[in-house]
Amino acid sequence: MSGDISSPNPSTLGTLFGVGVGPGDPELMTLKAVRTIGACPVVAYFCKRGTRGQARRIADQAITPDQIELPMVYPVTVELPPTHPEYGRQIEAFFDESAERIAEHLAAGRSVAALNEGDPFFYGSFMHLFLRLSGRFKAEVIPGVTSMVCSASLLPRPLMLRDDVLSVIPGTLDEAALVRALTAADACVVMKLGQNLPKVRRAIAAAGLAERAWYVERASMDEQRFMPFLEAPDVAPYFSQIVIPGEGKRG
Repeated sequence: MSGDISSPNPSTLGTLFGVGVGPGDPELMTLKAVRTIGACPVVAYFCKRGTRGQARRIADQAITPDQIELPMVYPVTVELPPTHPEYGRQIEAFFDESAERIAEHLAAGRSVAALNEGDPFFYGSFMHLFLRLSGRFKAEVIPGVTSMVCSASLLPRPLMLRDDVLSVIPGTLDEAALVRALTAADACVVMKLGQNLPKVRRAIAAAGLAERAWYVERASMDEQRFMPFLEAPDVAPYFSQIVIPGEGKRG
């Protein structure tokens, strides 16, 4: 049946673009990201209730009044812990609903630029849309500068030298797993701090890495700050991470 989202005509469909808009500074958006956003009639973005969201703020100058904006407002953020059963139920239903809202535009032939802080496939929320829609519609990822490399650029030494192996470690791991991952790493970045900071702080101390570690908050944004980890605050915002440069191992 013509127009049926479940069985669309490939020749008349829009394309889903996952657009990485970088870590915060609009000047770190790629030329391709800016061009792609401007070429899509629909711009979608995730946000918290009462806000436009970080990705939308970054891409502001690339969006025109003629485009359709599709805010996708999270039903929960910090009100429930991610381990709570109700959190999982609400967030999965939200991603299902968001994907179907986008699917309506794609089926009507309107391409959608789905904005994502940093890079869409590097812990990006876009992955939830991609996994739900890429089997039904053409999907393309526009890579973006990650907060990890932006944070590393602030350090007084390179993140990796010679044969160092980089480990990217989510702060959501349990404390024992964090200690194991940190101990095995040459160079590493600990993502997803926020409420996990006290646990991460203990793990870094247990791994003997506190002297080498750096704390970076809101990399590339106006409120950016970074400091040796031993001087880090007791409370970390969502946009923060720990960066531990390697020592330059040779294989």
